[in-house]
Amino acid sequence: MSKGITSRGENYSQWYTDIVKKAQMADNSAVRGCMVIKPYGFALWENMKAELDRMFKETGHVNAYFPLFVPKSLFEAEEKNAEGFAKECAVVTHYRLKNDPNQKGKLMVDPDAKLEEELVVRPTSEAIIWNTYRDWIQSHRDLPILINQWANVVRWEMRTRLFLRTAEFLWQEGHTAHSTEAEAIEEAQRMQEVYATFAEEFMAMPVVRGRKSDSERFAGAEDTYTIEALMQDGKALQAGTSHFLGQNFAKAFDVKFANTNNREEYVWATSWGVSTRLIGGLIMTHSDDEGLVLPPRLAPIQVVIIPIPKPNEVIDAAADKVIAELKAKGIRVKYDVDKKKRPGFKFAQYELQGVPIRLGIGKRDLENGEVELARRDTKEKQNVPVEGLADYIENLLETIQKDMFQRAIDFRTEKTTVVDDFDTFKDVIENKGGFVSAHWDGTEETEQKIKELTKATIRCIPNDAVMEEGKCVFSGAPSKCRVLFAKAY
Repeated sequence: MSKGITSRGENYSQWYTDIVKKAQMADNSAVRGCMVIKPYGFALWENMKAELDRMFKETGHVNAYFPLFVPKSLFEAEEKNAEGFAKECAVVTHYRLKNDPNQKGKLMVDPDAKLEEELVVRPTSEAIIWNTYRDWIQSHRDLPILINQWANVVRWEMRTRLFLRTAEFLWQEGHTAHSTEAEAIEEAQRMQEVYATFAEEFMAMPVVRGRKSDSERFAGAEDTYTIEALMQDGKALQAGTSHFLGQNFAKAFDVKFANTNNREEYVWATSWGVSTRLIGGLIMTHSDDEGLVLPPRLAPIQVVIIPIPKPNEVIDAAADKVIAELKAKGIRVKYDVDKKKRPGFKFAQYELQGVPIRLGIGKRDLENGEVELARRDTKEKQNVPVEGLADYIENLLETIQKDMFQRAIDFRTEKTTVVDDFDTFKDVIENKGGFVSAHWDGTEETEQKIKELTKATIRCIPNDAVMEEGKCVFSGAPSKCRVLFAKAY
């Protein structure tokens, strides 16, 4: 099987696209900037969604659903949010088509079907949700509201890339309402940690927890908490954000509650979200020139069994026994009985799709009481006894998960550089890549100048940043802690 994947070192962007398409994850659609998520890619998203949904519910959240369309007047109510997303909005102006009298078989917009008020296709749902919360909240007894929705959103991006940046994408967005500032901040920080835990424990993708600078935070937020990951090309990926919205949306939509002293106050708010962009992050954290490398906890297929050279009664019986034992342990397993494809073709196919463990079962192996086992992450092969195989695989899947995480940690460590002067800063950003830890004077002017000169942005002010006196890497002005810079997706 010819994989036709461009080498990472030759063209990283093409390598990424090759893997997404050839591994049957997604493809471009007839709509510019939109994608079709294929069954294998959607199975991965379903696994991610299931784990995140469980984590949300364990922290007290419930799911709901809100409309796709937002009346323009509602969208405009919170000024900073509206301005921040205005250029990415798709807008519905008419509600009907009709036959074009000048072109037979063609349709045209019916000029008599113009909407009284234009509708924004949601780029995010704060406006429609806070307009709804106004009706739900009257008293402190109605708070907190802890709601999440799984939905699609539209942001009319000009430069798109499968999973990483598309005009329409799938995501979840949490929207919570609280009676105190402290409770809302605690919620925003809690969800940042939920995202970080998911990224590290399920995606095997290490992340830096931190806060965005003022210029990088979410439009309409008082504070944005982020998790930042480092991809194999040395660029950062914003993998998830959680926003403390203060009372901005409550004031914009007049959402008040009677406190315990029966005095009216504005509600405190948060919002938080991750999207199918995580799939892009997963691909770029672990994969290689042979295709996907998937962490076992999320892989749609954790173990694939391939009969050698083809299925027969003896091999089928052995495979059935192994399958039953693996399924009893909750392990996702597939037995490929396709007689039209040779074992070598199947080996390449499942390597391309990143299946963590491959078992080859042949008559001679069974006579020796063994099967051939191959790890996708290291490409190691070994003969393993059939006796106790399910226990061995269960332990090996956990080992693979931990090993993948450790390799990603080691890569990030090697690609994180402490810098104290701007010449070194420029050299590292341009030639080594990765995270640069440097002092910053806290001004937007310096931040923007660094971005103009190097294309590097402040990814975050790390939560664990050590307070230390220093000088800004660009301006030389006093600084009290280091921040992380990087080029980013």
